[in-house]
Parts: sequence; structure tokens; C-alpha cells
Amino acid sequence: MARPRARNEALVDALREAGLTYARLASEVRAVARTAGEELRTNKSAVAHWVGGAEPHPRTTLYVTEAVSRALGREVSPSELGFEEPGGEDRSRVSLGMCPGADPVEVLRLIGEADIHRRRLLTNAAYSVAAAGLPLGVEQAIPGQRRGDSGDFHAGRSEIEAVREMTRLFTRIDERHGGQHGRTAVVQYLTTDVARLCRASFAREADRAAMLGAAAEVAYLCGWKAYDAGEHGLAQRYQLQAYELTREAGDEAHQAFVLRILAHNGMDVRRPEHTLDLAEAALSRVRGRVGPATEALFVVTLARALANAGRSAEAARRLRVAQDLVLRGDEAELPHWAALWGSARACVSSHAAKTVRGMGDHVAAERHYAAAARSRPGPEYQRITALTLAAQGGEQAAMGHLEQACGTWGRALELLDGVRSARAVDAVDGMRRALAPLRGRGARVAEELDERARAWRAAHV
Repeated sequence: MARPRARNEALVDALREAGLTYARLASEVRAVARTAGEELRTNKSAVAHWVGGAEPHPRTTLYVTEAVSRALGREVSPSELGFEEPGGEDRSRVSLGMCPGADPVEVLRLIGEADIHRRRLLTNAAYSVAAAGLPLGVEQAIPGQRRGDSGDFHAGRSEIEAVREMTRLFTRIDERHGGQHGRTAVVQYLTTDVARLCRASFAREADRAAMLGAAAEVAYLCGWKAYDAGEHGLAQRYQLQAYELTREAGDEAHQAFVLRILAHNGMDVRRPEHTLDLAEAALSRVRGRVGPATEALFVVTLARALANAGRSAEAARRLRVAQDLVLRGDEAELPHWAALWGSARACVSSHAAKTVRGMGDHVAAERHYAAAARSRPGPEYQRITALTLAAQGGEQAAMGHLEQACGTWGRALELLDGVRSARAVDAVDGMRRALAPLRGRGARVAEELDERARAWRAAHV
């Protein structure tokens, strides 16, 4: 006779503490799985089975753990919910890149290997709210050198500049053609050439620190490429290790820039739980220590986080400060890690649009998106300009200016030709959803644009 399963009291207690019903947990698990690229049919009956002692599929266990962590506002483990912990290699992969203090070069090598070979446990990992707050709890003292020199070769300024030049090249390709062009090449470069250079011997400690900083730039470029593919958990792991590299390099301004990236990532995936703290921490490390144009990038991030937190008056004040700073600043003085991403004015305008949009001001958002698009003329920033125009068209449509929106969206589609990006697919899908009420009503301009959008999607997915 089969032995009855024991009721999972740990899960019951966690659901009670989090205020989650069975149906609500099922909904949150489906949402977490969706961010990891997986569609589940989890329902309240499945949750009841888990409460009764059944074990979910190992990957579902990770989604449940993340859903409960989000609801509680702190990280919990599978064992705390009464589930089995992933074992062996799976267990090490689950935690890979999520534990501060490990050797970031070795961790990046393992993450990159999983990325290249498309190992689903990492490439389909969900974005973790608990992990987003990890840098906030890390001791800010510069860690000691964890590994000795490899002894087999020496590196110096020429190798550092070579890595930076390769990063600029890969970034230009990324900005023009989308994150999926050259993605494997960038990851391979990080895990081989760059990792080896980080282990070289250097005549000066400042050169070793500069190489670690250059490696961080490649790491968060890999993260943005994963993000552009919709792989948000993988992107987060790259970004966290970029932060570890900047910590080891002892470059506080560069650390702040990675915190800013983490904040934007959280806001973009609509998980803003730690983003205000990240934005405040980033700004506190650079205020008065960098040029006005650079500081503006941090201030506008804080403005956006404040708007997301419902603090509109403070957000508006910060936004005015960011706009004043960027107008006074000299973009030629941007540090290389900020200059990689182009015009500070364009960036401030783009995030100003997202800030005021979060405050419900479509008129101002449309104006800021238009300014951002104008600040990136020519084909160099083809993808981001196209996405900016797509967002501008969305604001025009929200105001009822559908003919104007169709014209703007048409320009966006022209720029998106040949761009390989999950974000571009999402933008085109958004256009088609906005156009849906007009299809079949004789609005010729809308029908023609919808057909162009449909053809683009068929060719790019």
C-alpha cells in the first residue's frame, strides 16, 4: 500500500505569510515562467497538490520560489518552501552568478559557456527580484586580489585598449543591427580572450584594475544582448558579475554605472522593487565626482525610479535637475563606459520620456521621445532610434493622433529592417495591437501599416 504524502506545512506557512491564495500563487508562477520564456498551465489545483506533498517539476520549483520571494520581499530557497533542492550540476547552475564574493572571471566563464551552448536552466532563468538587491548588501570595501598572476604572459595598456576597441566595435554592431547579431562572438570573446587577460600579470595595479573594468564593459554588453533576446534572468547574471568586476577594480564611478544598469533593467521588466534603492545608491557614489553630463545619466535614472514609486513631485524635480546638468555638460568628457552608449542628451531625453509616461503625461512623453530620436541622427544607432520612434508613436496613439502615429511607426519600421531583437518584435506587436481597432474600418493608412508590420514580423521571427 502506498505511503500517504505528508502535507507541506512549510509551503502553507509561506503562503499565509505572503498573503497568497492558491489561485494567486498559480498566476504569479505563470508570470515568472513567462519571463523565462516558458508557458505553464499551473492552476490552483496544482498548488493544492504541492500543499498535499507533491513535488513540482524542478524548473517549476524555481518559478514557485521566485514568485514567493517576490511576494515576501526577501529571498527564500526551495527547501524553505518544503521542496527538494536541485541537486548536482543543476544546483550549481541555479545559483551561478547569484552569489556575491565568488571569482567573477570564473563565474562569467561558466555563464558564457551555458549561454553559448544554450543550456535552458540559465538561458531560460527568470529575473530574480531577490538577486536585484544583492549589490545593495555587498560590503563596499575593495576585495583583496583573489588569485595570483598566471605567470605565463604579461599585459598592459595596449591590451586594455584592444579590449575597449573590440567592445566599441561590438557595441556599434549591437546598436545598429540588434543584439542577436554577433552575440555568440561577443560571449566567446569574453570567456576566452578577456578572461585570459584578466589573469595576466601587470606592471602596475592600476593597469590590472583597468583591465577588470574593460572586462566589466564586455560583461554587461553580453547582458544587454541577453536582455535584447528577452532572456532577463541571464542578463541579470551577466550584470551582477560586471558589478563584481568593478568592485574588484575599485572603480566606484563604474560600480555606480552598473547599479544604474541594474535599476533600469528592473524597471524595464516591470519589477521595480529594488530599483529606487539602486538608483539612489548609484547617484550617491558619483554626485559631484563626475562631469555634469555624466551625472545627468544618474539623476534621470533616479527620476524614473521615483516616478515608478508614485513620487511624482520628487520625480519632476529630479528630472529638471537632469535636464539642466546635461545642457551644461560637455559630452566629450564622458567616461569611456558611459560614452559607449552614445549621446548623454539622447539618453536623458529617452528616460525623461519614460519618467513622464509613468506619471501619465503622454504629451510630454511624446515630446521627449521626439527629442531623443532627433539626438541620434544617421544609421549608427538604428535599433534604439527605431524603438524610440515606436514608443513615440505609441504616445501619439494614446492621445488619439492615429494618423500621426502611423507616420511615426512607418519610420520606425524602415529603421527596423534587418534588426534582430526581441525588443523590436515586442515594439512591432505593440503597433499591431494599437492598430487592431482600425482594421476593417476603411482606415487605409492603418491597414497598410499593419500589413507592413505583419510582413516585418514574419521575416524577423
